[in-house]
Amino acid sequence: MLRIGEYHILTIDRDTEPGLFLRGDDGNEVLLPNKYIPEQYELEDEIEVFVYLDHEERPVATTLKPLIKLDEFEMLKCVEVTDFGAFLDWGLEKHLFVPFKEQVYSMTIGSRYLVFCYLDLETDRLVASSKVHAFLDNSELTVEPFEEVDLIISNKTDLGYNVIVNEIHLGLIYNDDIFQKLNVGDRMKGFIKKTRPDGKIDVTLQRPGYRSIEPNAQTILEELERNNGYLRLTDKSSPVEIQRILEMSKKSFKRAVGNLYKQRVIDIKDDGIYLQEKS
Repeated sequence: MLRIGEYHILTIDRDTEPGLFLRGDDGNEVLLPNKYIPEQYELEDEIEVFVYLDHEERPVATTLKPLIKLDEFEMLKCVEVTDFGAFLDWGLEKHLFVPFKEQVYSMTIGSRYLVFCYLDLETDRLVASSKVHAFLDNSELTVEPFEEVDLIISNKTDLGYNVIVNEIHLGLIYNDDIFQKLNVGDRMKGFIKKTRPDGKIDVTLQRPGYRSIEPNAQTILEELERNNGYLRLTDKSSPVEIQRILEMSKKSFKRAVGNLYKQRVIDIKDDGIYLQEKS
């Protein structure tokens, strides 16, 4: 049987009144309704289609491209709420169902949600879940520190933002490492900062190393390098002096210095800031 929720390259077997019947290598067939038939075709041509269940729960093929497929994460818009659950627009005629038990919070029409699409083994139907962390596994990590990874922003926490790493693992970007606006569902590149013995993953959006850091910290580093690794500013310096030398507020200065010190890039002494020698 053709697996639903996925793309297949099938052979056009025969033309019938309701549409074209497509044949897989295993001999299984699926209907491509007339409204999806290409303008030009010949029997035995190959065609790429997406297979899912129609309104009568029968496998059917379409040439439309859904916004999500089996075992994927995506932001989708809620278009209907019933007594059984919510329905999301995923680009196909039949909407994608989200049972109430698979909703972190009750969904509302017009709102967008990060969901995971999976096959419900009890009903053999494609359904979605906003409980996305349930589909992640950190028991055996497949990433290493400093590795570049694909991220999906999952949700905000008191510590920072949870992120989906390579659509496999759950990671966390701490607030101290966030220097841009993030939204749930955003996709971006990131880097593994640390992997922990308990399977937790620390992630950063900047390439590890002091040259990929918060902009104010970068300004301080550049000033240090221009002055042979020394800057005569401390936390006791006046806001006016800090503004004159670095063009930033004292609050921003103290935060940037703190970040550089935690990364062991600088030393802080009574007479100023010193750039640590590179090992």
